[in-house]
Amino acid sequence: MSRMTPTPRLQAAPAAIHDARRWRPGALVSSTLAVHAGAAAAIVAQPASLPWAAGGVIASHLLLTAAGLWPRSTWLGPNLRRLPPSAQGCVALSFDDGPNPEVTPRVLDLLDQHGVQATFFCIGARAARHPALVREIVQRGHAVENHSLDHRHHFSLFGPARQMRDIAAAQQVLKELTGTAPRFFRAPAGLRNPFLEPVLCRLGLHLASWTRRGFDTAAAGDADHVARRLLTGLAERDILLLHDGNPGHDRAGRPLVLAVLPRVLRAIDSAGLRCITLRDAT
Repeated sequence: MSRMTPTPRLQAAPAAIHDARRWRPGALVSSTLAVHAGAAAAIVAQPASLPWAAGGVIASHLLLTAAGLWPRSTWLGPNLRRLPPSAQGCVALSFDDGPNPEVTPRVLDLLDQHGVQATFFCIGARAARHPALVREIVQRGHAVENHSLDHRHHFSLFGPARQMRDIAAAQQVLKELTGTAPRFFRAPAGLRNPFLEPVLCRLGLHLASWTRRGFDTAAAGDADHVARRLLTGLAERDILLLHDGNPGHDRAGRPLVLAVLPRVLRAIDSAGLRCITLRDAT
């Protein structure tokens, strides 16, 4: 790497940025806080109510956990699951877990052949290892968004301070490489907890999930199965999820995304739909 293009350092970015949003707790979070307050007041007033108060608190925590385990849930805060109504006639292709020097360039070539723009949710540490590839994604007209620093499988167990450090560090790396700060965040595996939305608000990020996913990292090598999941009922404003990083492979050893993506692109063309990035849609 030349002196003109140093690899970004993986360090925490400033905790707040100028695009910070105001956090407003949703109904589930607000009701959980109310349950906690009510339980505490009940125990003070009537100690014998402890079992009932504890049961209410436990039940509220189970609901919060269930909401975090449902990637498309909006119970913990706003979650972009479909493109807004203004994006009529459009869909969004999104790719997770890259950049991958073995797969991402071939995905970019396929997108170029169809004149399609897509959204790449990149892992910060991988982006730092392959800076030229991240820049190429942007140079080809695509958007790069935040998919955490290291894609830890236990990300949903992080407290707010660790989430802030992780997401902010990835934000810094991706902004330094692309010249533009990501606007969207997708949690690893889509799993999260109630601490995430306040952190995203402070960093000016918006949570994004998907309308339909192919499970192309765990589809047992079945490209037909992945394609059916993505294309059955395909409609405008859908957000489709595939993986250029950590891809599953078909029986011939080919990354599933490369086997499935041509079918997806043909289906989108046949349906008369247009692909746009999440940031263009919003």
